[in-house]
Amino acid sequence: MTRSASGYDQKWASSDAYERYNGRWSRLVADLFVVWLDVPAGRRWLDVGCGTGALTDAILKRCEPSAVIGVDPVEPFIERAAATLTDPRASFRLGSAVETGLTDAAVDVVGAGFVLNFLSDVGAALTEWRRVLAPGGAVGACIWDYARGMALIRLFWDAAVAVDPAAAALDQGGQAGTIDDGRLEAAVREAGFVAVETGAITIPMVFSDFDDLWLPFLGGTGGAPGYLATLDDVHRDAIREQLHRSVTAELDGSIHLEARAWTVRAGQPGEFDLPG
Repeated sequence: MTRSASGYDQKWASSDAYERYNGRWSRLVADLFVVWLDVPAGRRWLDVGCGTGALTDAILKRCEPSAVIGVDPVEPFIERAAATLTDPRASFRLGSAVETGLTDAAVDVVGAGFVLNFLSDVGAALTEWRRVLAPGGAVGACIWDYARGMALIRLFWDAAVAVDPAAAALDQGGQAGTIDDGRLEAAVREAGFVAVETGAITIPMVFSDFDDLWLPFLGGTGGAPGYLATLDDVHRDAIREQLHRSVTAELDGSIHLEARAWTVRAGQPGEFDLPG
């Protein structure tokens, strides 16, 4: 397989490309997720791995926070979030899930949208979140169900592997140890959180036509687009055709898929004020 010089390690370079590829779907989940969390008004929030601001935006609109701090290790994402979310309650800074840069007990709620899927050490992240949470605070996280419930990604990697069997090693849904609903709950309990509750959110993914589905894969930002960016034109086109054959269009040309996210909410030991 001939690969281009762009490189898989640049897969999170562009905030615009991320929005077209995954951000638009994350925003649909974020609105439903914060409603499910049901956090009382006036709390101080930390949005871990805030990306371009999907979860922060939902928190500001639906949760009446006193403040929201968004942290992300990707500078273009932080810049986009700060430019688009100018609410004075929101601020953004560089940081990671395991090194947020906050002081002990700095926030009342830690929220994480689609972060734990990408961490090599989930336990270290949860330990950091407990450190920055005030006593009685709450944590909420959601992850994509890459193994069974994210139809777009499942179809892509199936098409990619059909063309390039080596792509199987990059398919997160098929990797050993991929975090799913059961592992998510177990990790949160093991980290010492209490009143752990899990759930699921399913959203429709409607594409106007196949180009609307395919073109975001060419942006180079995200796991699958980052992989495509390493390929030559011949192999990219072969994957495109394989994927095209695997989807069914409606009479108007639109394509309808679904995506599922696993959710968890839990409390820092102390007086816990989330429902459950």
